[in-house]
Amino acid sequence: MHYESVAQALEKLRKLEKTYTAYVHAQGVIELDAATAAPKGSWEGRGITAGVLSEVMYDLIANPENGELLSYLKEHREELDEMAQREVEVMEKNFLRMNRIPAEEYVEYNVLLNDAQAAWEKAKNTSDFECFRPYLEKIVAFNRKFAGYYDPTVPAYDALLNEYEEGMTMQTLDAFFGKVRSTIVPLMGKILEKSEPEHPFVHRGYSVDQQRKFSDYLMEVMGLDRNYCTIAESEHPFTINYNNKDVRITTHYFEDSLLPSMSSVIHEGGHAMYELGADDKYNYTILYGGTSMGIHESQSRFYENIIGRSEAFIRFIYPKVKELFPEQMADVDANDLYRALNRAEPSLIRIDADELSYCLHIMVRYEIEKQLIAGTLEVKDVPAEWNRLYKEYVGVDVPNDAAGCLQDIHWSFGNIGYFPSYALGSAYSAQMLHVMRQELGDIYADVEKGDLSRVTGWLREHIHQYASFKKPGQVFEDACGKFDATYFTDYLTEKFTKLYHL
Repeated sequence: MHYESVAQALEKLRKLEKTYTAYVHAQGVIELDAATAAPKGSWEGRGITAGVLSEVMYDLIANPENGELLSYLKEHREELDEMAQREVEVMEKNFLRMNRIPAEEYVEYNVLLNDAQAAWEKAKNTSDFECFRPYLEKIVAFNRKFAGYYDPTVPAYDALLNEYEEGMTMQTLDAFFGKVRSTIVPLMGKILEKSEPEHPFVHRGYSVDQQRKFSDYLMEVMGLDRNYCTIAESEHPFTINYNNKDVRITTHYFEDSLLPSMSSVIHEGGHAMYELGADDKYNYTILYGGTSMGIHESQSRFYENIIGRSEAFIRFIYPKVKELFPEQMADVDANDLYRALNRAEPSLIRIDADELSYCLHIMVRYEIEKQLIAGTLEVKDVPAEWNRLYKEYVGVDVPNDAAGCLQDIHWSFGNIGYFPSYALGSAYSAQMLHVMRQELGDIYADVEKGDLSRVTGWLREHIHQYASFKKPGQVFEDACGKFDATYFTDYLTEKFTKLYHL
């Protein structure tokens, strides 16, 4: 196709981006509905819709005319501003990626994921891995194949990691996890020698209606504008974004415990803060949304752990907790709540794990994913390998599949290579805290007053506003310098040494 000017080509590019993000929006609305409101038996019809939409999206991106458009714009790169240059770069990556995947495989995979999510929920609720196994086998097979399409020059799992965290490799992660584990294991050993009984309030009955009010309060304290961010309930908490004026978070309430939902609301709220803080100019372009899963998780883990589990934050919210749950909190003070939220001990469930042992949960998933993609572990053997690694890494026995290999929804979404981002995000957030305190001073004095404006302002200035304009490595290094896991291990050591008087 002939373009008379760069302006005409850019207009064509922007129309393509707008159309693509509209389909992503529609697909996302269906996914949200499936997880929160749709009847359990509706998955089959939704699968047909998913197939149609994915075929349309494939044709939209893989269209050969896009190759001509992107080549023209690359030839006139010097006439493009920085944003347009980045749009071309990201769109070309998507174009080449899509063209390597046969259309029928792309559509089949998207239908599979729809069916897999329904199968996973049934399997989890009945604690029966066999219900989910056939779907996971197909998902693993597809991901092995896709990895070869993405980059046949690197190990398959490295190619998948790169989809979530650009430039990430098993070599880098092995070194990272080795360093983190060498800090966590001995520290946890010292803590277990000084183990203290769990306070009874942790497992008292908590009305779901009151917990919903508490969620509303937490979102208010975080500064989440409810005109642009809503909360719903799902089997597994998650965040989905459509643009910086429409972000949805979900949580899951447990009537016998307050803390899991509290943590998940703050965690998902952190994801939402990132999306809501993006510059308006990235809406309806290929650059909308966070730049990587690791950077995204740095924001959710920052709010959940660095802020949400801090003494300052707990002292501020404690009166509200007491007001909403007067009977359950009758014999509980702010310090009890703080210690309960930071109690370190081996546990079964990742999203309920304490801040110290959390990375051990990620390491289990990382090791299993590496083996699945390398073909050294069969899907049928996942429960046994999961249980073995939990005993070796975390130190707990797994009683059933629901509390074991079925606890996470991610594999049903096809997200193989995602889990390491949680651990990286935790480490990124600790380094962000270090730099933030150097620049802003005592942020916790503000937090204790319920004022997160300076914290969020710093994150918005250095991270949020850029959406996907900057690559993950660039956005992190511009804000914090070269990544160094020592900031994370030092943070954990200092916090838990003080907490447990080691």
